[in-house]
Amino acid sequence: MRQQFDERNRDLVVGIDDALVHRDQAGISPFDSAVQGGDAVWEGLRLHGGRIFKLTEHLARLRRSAHALAFASVPSDEEITERIRAVLAANEMTDDVHIRLTLTRGVKITSGMDPRLNESGPTLIVLAEFKSPVYDDSGISLVTSSVRRHRPDSLDPKIHHNNLLTSILAKIEANVAGADDALMLDDAGFVAETNATNVFHVVGDVVRTSTTRACPEGITRETILEICAASGIETVVGDFSLTDVYNADEVFVTGTMGGVTPVTTIDGRTIGTGAPGPYAARLSAAYLDRTSREGTVLTG
Repeated sequence: MRQQFDERNRDLVVGIDDALVHRDQAGISPFDSAVQGGDAVWEGLRLHGGRIFKLTEHLARLRRSAHALAFASVPSDEEITERIRAVLAANEMTDDVHIRLTLTRGVKITSGMDPRLNESGPTLIVLAEFKSPVYDDSGISLVTSSVRRHRPDSLDPKIHHNNLLTSILAKIEANVAGADDALMLDDAGFVAETNATNVFHVVGDVVRTSTTRACPEGITRETILEICAASGIETVVGDFSLTDVYNADEVFVTGTMGGVTPVTTIDGRTIGTGAPGPYAARLSAAYLDRTSREGTVLTG
């Protein structure tokens, strides 16, 4: 699985603060905090039929993350929403779009890690691309990475930050192993997430997923738990080992980039029957139904 260039994105217009610029002319200062130390927070959004699903929840998470990092200021939800709307209008986008929303601490007066050097900012970047779900709905393969997810007392996963090197290192291991993505464990050896998605597994008629002790509070993850509750599907949130997921009836992953995606092999072990299972199919259909009907209208 490797994402490919989409010709529809050849002449994208990107939003950087108040400016709308062609992708080839877009740029931020070398003194920006995102360049200096990955000092930024981000959200991944998807545009479905002119709507962004759970935009309010995404912006709330962005604000929580920025507050935890002691950003001096954050644009209002209304201001961010209007900037997203302007980028979508400039690109004539209404559907099949992924939006990478990045908020950096801003520009420093000189290079260095000290946030007191940031005397202007923050910087808001809105990158919207035509992008279909990136995972194969026939199932993906995972391999367990040697790279562990951070402990909350090291780099709290509740901060949706741009310092993604652990995920990148895990993805490199998956690439080398010929797998689609990497399964990442926490410091105690329990399953945390993949390098890009939250992980669920099914045993009997119970849908189980990891706690958020060592993985981000995924908004798609939250939605799947909501759907299960509304549908009378039993769920358990807890600590689960590799043996638990190897022997599950089904495994699937969730995220804004791909929705609900079945996992058919992990570390060479066949999961269940080796084909997408009924819970993944049922929950994927319910998720797509919600995202097609609900959300903040931004185009139309």
